[in-house]
Amino acid sequence: MTSLERPRPQSIREVFVTFSLLAIQGFGGVLAFIEREMVDKKKWLTRSEFIEEWAVARTMPGPPALNIAVIVGSRYFGWRGAVAAVVGMFAMPSVIVLILAVAYTFFGHYPEVIAALRGMGAVAAGLITATGIKLLSGLKGNVLGPVLCAILGIASFVGTALLQWRMTYVLVGLGGIGCVIAYLRLKNAAVKDKQ
Repeated sequence: MTSLERPRPQSIREVFVTFSLLAIQGFGGVLAFIEREMVDKKKWLTRSEFIEEWAVARTMPGPPALNIAVIVGSRYFGWRGAVAAVVGMFAMPSVIVLILAVAYTFFGHYPEVIAALRGMGAVAAGLITATGIKLLSGLKGNVLGPVLCAILGIASFVGTALLQWRMTYVLVGLGGIGCVIAYLRLKNAAVKDKQ
């Protein structure tokens, strides 16, 4: 299926509605919901495209979920699509957060509420872990190969989770190494193709 035959949003309104619905589902992290919606349900992106776009979104300043909304919206409708996606990501969640903030001032001291919020943290961690495992299949055709991808992934985990390095250092350091190696491999493949 070529990119012209692949499903795409039919209107800016569809972009707005899609990201509004994603945003209100994404308590504790919207990555799992964005990946499932963009790749599995709507098929606006392939898994490989999603991984590439997510990598770009993670390196840009600001929340990655918002950055991916801008990337996807602008991919199909330019700046208007980007604005629709961002407004969609903010509108309903802002209203819900304001309502929850007011409710929390009245009920936040109850042990049941405190326990429920702690339980939500475990669910969010599970969603992020499951999505990470699911995204591994998109690395099959990566130019770095499975071994180097695994090494960089493990090094990233060790750096952030165990050694408590700043995310910026991991992105610039290990991400830079991955970019240089990928560039060199693609360059060598282009040279071989010319011969």
